[in-house]
Amino acid sequence: MRIKASGTVLENPGNGKRIKVVWDRNYQLRDWYFFTYRSTLVRVDTERPDAQKLIDFAFGGKPQDYEWFLRQPYWVAEYGGDTHVLGGLETTLPAVVEEVIEAEEETSYTVESIVGDGCFLSVQALQQMLERWKIKKNLILQGPPGTGKTWLAKRLGFAMVGSSDRKTTRSRLRIVQFHPSLAYEDFVRGWRPNGDGKLVLQDGILMQCIDAALSEPDKPFVLVIEEINRGNPAQIFGEMLTLLEDTKRNNTEEIELAYSKGNERIHIPENLYVIGTMNIADRSLAIVDLALRRRFAFVDLEPALGQSWRDWCIQRGMTSEFISEIGMRVSALNDAISSAPSLGKQFRLGHSYVTPGPQEHVEDSVAWFRARVESEIAPLLNEYWYDSPEHAADEKEKLLAGLAK
Repeated sequence: MRIKASGTVLENPGNGKRIKVVWDRNYQLRDWYFFTYRSTLVRVDTERPDAQKLIDFAFGGKPQDYEWFLRQPYWVAEYGGDTHVLGGLETTLPAVVEEVIEAEEETSYTVESIVGDGCFLSVQALQQMLERWKIKKNLILQGPPGTGKTWLAKRLGFAMVGSSDRKTTRSRLRIVQFHPSLAYEDFVRGWRPNGDGKLVLQDGILMQCIDAALSEPDKPFVLVIEEINRGNPAQIFGEMLTLLEDTKRNNTEEIELAYSKGNERIHIPENLYVIGTMNIADRSLAIVDLALRRRFAFVDLEPALGQSWRDWCIQRGMTSEFISEIGMRVSALNDAISSAPSLGKQFRLGHSYVTPGPQEHVEDSVAWFRARVESEIAPLLNEYWYDSPEHAADEKEKLLAGLAK
């Protein structure tokens, strides 16, 4: 990052466009390495040592301590901690030149890209989800099975980091699935055996995400948690449940972990966004802890059998008439499920049960639909009406009535 000028703000008219500055006419151009990506104006937290070093470099004339940066855990993991090569770095860095080398831009991924990938929600609805997520920091997509919760969560993550490029998403988007045997020691931090027969304190995926986000504070990082209510969130998050809250995303709210390293205190940074999925139709899952609910914004996903779904199916070889017939039959089934005393709206069938894949071309629409009913929908109906198999069989027959075998 080339620092081109230094000055003092004289006046801020508050219009969001201009400020009055008196510039230091004798300032010499200086190049700073690490902590350099600037997507926009970013507040510098003076309590962070790396940020303070940047201030000392820019305004105090101090040299940059490259070895200090490379010794930090995040950069050790990224580059291996090899600092011996830095002995002559300051004398071998390129001289200041007039040309500015522009950073390569990442592939742009937006809510429009999500629609292009096959989402049946509107751009406006997706933008509202994204904006709500940015404000609340934590979001949960909940809905009946087959409504595309996991699919959409990942793509909202792509939109948050601004890219679906594999290299970018591997470093800035992490995915984990909760399950009954997952524990705090797996997710946050715990003692684990190493190759020498000893126990070492090892960070879980949440602490890894926190370290990454703290090391590059002006980039958004995303943690996707699939089936967030399939484990015990209060037990898995531990004290981190408190730090998730959007109002506690700063270093003044730091606390000690159950397994601390020295005098370490932890907070979750503002640029780490958490998105979870929740299947509300699974009888085996416990009621979600109210403390978790307060820290997340919730979005309900519904079966989407509208015009966007119809257009998608037509593009994959299905006729408009048969698509309309499928839509009516599945909607009638969902009405029956919603009105069943033992079920309800949360047990409806999502659109993915009757949606061809992105690379799929349907040659025989009737055979395709029959196969979906026989192998996917009918088994689910048998589970729904396990105490009334004749009712499940009747609903299956309604789906297939009049279709050629």
